[in-house]
Amino acid sequence: MSRSGEFCPRCGTDVDGRAAGPTARDRALCDDCYLAEYDLVDAPERVEVQVCARCGAVRRGNRWVDIGAQDYTDIAVDAVQEALGVHVDATEISWQVAPEQVDETTIRMHCQFTGRLRDRPLAEEVLVPAKLGRGTCERCGRIAGGSYAGVVQVRARGRDPDQEECDRAAELAHELVAAHEADGDREAFVTEVTAVEGGLDIRLSTTQLGEQVARRLVETFGGSYTDHETLVTEDGDGNGVYRLTYAVRLPPYRPGELVDPGDGDGPVLIQSARDRLSGLRLDTGGTFEAPLDDAPDARRLGWRSDAAETTVVAVEDEHAVQLLDPETYESVTVARPPFFHPDAETVPVIRADGSVHILPETDG
Repeated sequence: MSRSGEFCPRCGTDVDGRAAGPTARDRALCDDCYLAEYDLVDAPERVEVQVCARCGAVRRGNRWVDIGAQDYTDIAVDAVQEALGVHVDATEISWQVAPEQVDETTIRMHCQFTGRLRDRPLAEEVLVPAKLGRGTCERCGRIAGGSYAGVVQVRARGRDPDQEECDRAAELAHELVAAHEADGDREAFVTEVTAVEGGLDIRLSTTQLGEQVARRLVETFGGSYTDHETLVTEDGDGNGVYRLTYAVRLPPYRPGELVDPGDGDGPVLIQSARDRLSGLRLDTGGTFEAPLDDAPDARRLGWRSDAAETTVVAVEDEHAVQLLDPETYESVTVARPPFFHPDAETVPVIRADGSVHILPETDG
């Protein structure tokens, strides 16, 4: 006779009524019937991991996540672990997953569990195939489709940007996008960089990114930028969808360039073109300054990098010095600027308009 007066509804064995279980019916079952009905582990028949074939991002729920993996075995292990369930009343659970690579897209997951249920030790092993599926994430789909919202047009006043400036502009855009990606921003990308007549066009995924690139270019090279918007289409609610174009205008002259402003005071070595155009008068050592928006139409004479080292023959007085002309090797008298050191044996010089001009040893 049952001491508690309670019986298992399935087999008739007497029970004490204090057994574990999520429902009253489960608690009424004896241990054998309860363990026969429930497994220690609930495992799916198969797990699929979707990977973007272009960038390698992994789909998790409704979003794509950049994980930077070369081997997706660990990703498949994580997916299987997330899909496995353990009985709610189980205790002292320990488990491990051993992957077995079948081919490039299939991994068998051997999952071993041990634990206690109703104070009985249990061990269970399940086999879950993990399939790696290839797809295209929204970001790569937009890139492939040429989607963009911002355009940065890199131009220069009175000249074309040179190759160095164009290469650096593209590099800065990619660096800025990489910083956004490192912060988890999957909306940031460079759609296209195109060399065009007069400069460079950089197409970017968002208008905010376009503005950031334009601002970074001005911070790096000087100059200024303006923007204007163009209506592209309307969304489902009838709101306008716009693209923004940022027109960057680099300065007319670059640091290290030698120019003649045509004001009668001789050539100028440009030293800065950021907020204002400023430089050094080679013959007098005086300062040259002009607003970027109202820079003179100066003649271009050469570059600081074109300088040649020549011998000082004699210091005539506080206004003149004799040098060897680096082309004719004849002694010539030139203006003595304040930055010339009287004990110097050699000095850097540049030839412009048939005359020789002394350059400072450094650009500072």
